[in-house]
Amino acid sequence: MEKTFMEAMDFRHACKVFDDTKKINDEDMKFILEAGRKSPSSFGMEAWKFLVITNEELKAKLRPFCWEQPQITTCSHLVIILAGIEGVKPESGIPEKRFARRDMPKEKLDFYLDLYAGHLKETLSSDKNIYSWTARQSYIAMGNMMTAAAIKGIDSCPIEGFDKNGVEGVLGLDTSKFQLACIVPFGYRINEQSTQLRVPFEEVVEFIK
Repeated sequence: MEKTFMEAMDFRHACKVFDDTKKINDEDMKFILEAGRKSPSSFGMEAWKFLVITNEELKAKLRPFCWEQPQITTCSHLVIILAGIEGVKPESGIPEKRFARRDMPKEKLDFYLDLYAGHLKETLSSDKNIYSWTARQSYIAMGNMMTAAAIKGIDSCPIEGFDKNGVEGVLGLDTSKFQLACIVPFGYRINEQSTQLRVPFEEVVEFIK
């Protein structure tokens, strides 16, 4: 039975160990990945890629580079979220293709391309700066995927604890095109959920009138 949005928010927690005997069905996994694919991104560039790993041998190779965290090998599906590098550069031609998805005159398309290149001049000046920009956006996709999973009663755990170069090496990534942003395993909990602890609403939210 699917959960409401707030029920999903209460259900979701950073699951540290999954039941490795339970597997997510294809329909539910597609639902989760679609939530990532449909997430918002700056300028609509969608500068990300999701690698979905179910191969147990590959999970085992990745685990030493992820601080030996058991989530890596006990999960049903391990999703590696990559941040785009080459594809956001104007010279790649991809930004033009992204803007051209909206039917518009060439003058307007050129205007958007100039605005994009000018506004992001500093951001696009190096791969390091690009990664900082696109990796931040990838977290929007990850958050949406985790909530989508929780709606289906599926657990997850956002992971930043990894050796970036090590993981990229195991995956054989061309880091001029994509770099590792974050990792999120999905599966089913084997232990009871820990008590959810949050700072009170009044301390987090300030209304300015």
